[in-house]
Amino acid sequence: MARLYSRRKGKSGSTKPAKKGKRSWVRYDKKELEQIIIKLRNQEKTQSEIGLILRDTYGVPDVKPILGEKLSKFLQENKLMGELPEDLTALIKKDILIVKHLESNNKDIPAKRGLILTESKINRLVKYYKRTGRLDKNWKYDGAKAKLLVS
Repeated sequence: MARLYSRRKGKSGSTKPAKKGKRSWVRYDKKELEQIIIKLRNQEKTQSEIGLILRDTYGVPDVKPILGEKLSKFLQENKLMGELPEDLTALIKKDILIVKHLESNNKDIPAKRGLILTESKINRLVKYYKRTGRLDKNWKYDGAKAKLLVS
């Protein structure tokens, strides 16, 4: 996503390895890596969790040189993507937590503002995903039914 209020991207974050291509210490070939990714996805791991596990546990710094495509493309071709994009799911979960907090703390003004900002982020993201075809054109976010979407 972007900065909270200005929508600009920040400079911090991890960087990809400078050298393209398969590293010498990576001992997995394409078939083994595909099996590992499918196993992790069947364990209900998200796309970013799969990337972290591959990096930290299996020592794979980048999937693309080995598979020849990005992780999201691989998951999409094997019909392992979730029905909602991961970033949208995270924002919906955040929205649910804020609403739950406001039920018991209804005078928390900063939390109300946070709810407004979070819902506007959700609506911007939904508009983007509708435009790119990732979501159905008549899909609409409803805060009351949000718990059903995420579960």
